[in-house]
Amino acid sequence: MTTTPTTPSTLDAATLRELIAAGRTPRLLDVRTPGEFETSHIPGSYNVPLDLLKEHREELRRHLDEDVVLICRSGARAAQAEQTLAGAGLPNLRVLNGGIMAWQAAHAPIAQGKPRWDLERQVRLVAGSIVLASVLGSVFVPQLKWVAGLIGAGLTFAAVTNTCAMGMLLGKLPYNRGASCDLDTIVGQLRGGSTTGRRA
Repeated sequence: MTTTPTTPSTLDAATLRELIAAGRTPRLLDVRTPGEFETSHIPGSYNVPLDLLKEHREELRRHLDEDVVLICRSGARAAQAEQTLAGAGLPNLRVLNGGIMAWQAAHAPIAQGKPRWDLERQVRLVAGSIVLASVLGSVFVPQLKWVAGLIGAGLTFAAVTNTCAMGMLLGKLPYNRGASCDLDTIVGQLRGGSTTGRRA
C-alpha cells in the first residue's frame, strides 16, 4: 500500500493575527537559523532551527501537544519541518503561508534585531560566486567549467526536491549560529512556557 504525500495545512498572516489578538495564540516555532531569527521574528515565537528539529524530533514532539504553527522565511523550510513532526506523530500542525515575508508584508508586529543576510540570499551569493569564478577560471583551466555545471545541477535538484544542501551547510556557520540555540535551552523554554530566549 502506497501513501501519497499530503500538502501541509496552512494559515495566512491575517488569520494568525486574529488568533493572537483573540488570545488564542498557537505555539509558534520559527525554524530558520538563529541568525535569521535574531534579525526579525514574530514576537512570542520559539527558534527551533530546522536541522536541530530534524535531529531531535522525537524529544521535541513530547513538548508540543498543542496547536503548532511553523514559520520560516517563505514557507519551504516550515513545510519540511511539518513533514518531520507529522512523521513523529504530532497533530495540529500548520505552516504560516508565505512565512515571515508574508507576515511583514501584512504589516504585522515584528521584533527586530541585528540585521543579517537571510539564508537564501547567502546561498545565491555563494552559488553565484562559485559559478562566476569557475567560468572565468575555465579560460585558463577548461575543466573548471564542470564545477559551474555541478553547482547548476545542485541548484536544480534543490528546486525539484525543495531542499538545499548548501543552505543547510551555510546554516552551520558561526555567522548564522550567532545566537545561542541548543536543544536543552529550547526544551526548557517549551516545557516551562518561558519567554527567555523567545526574543519577544
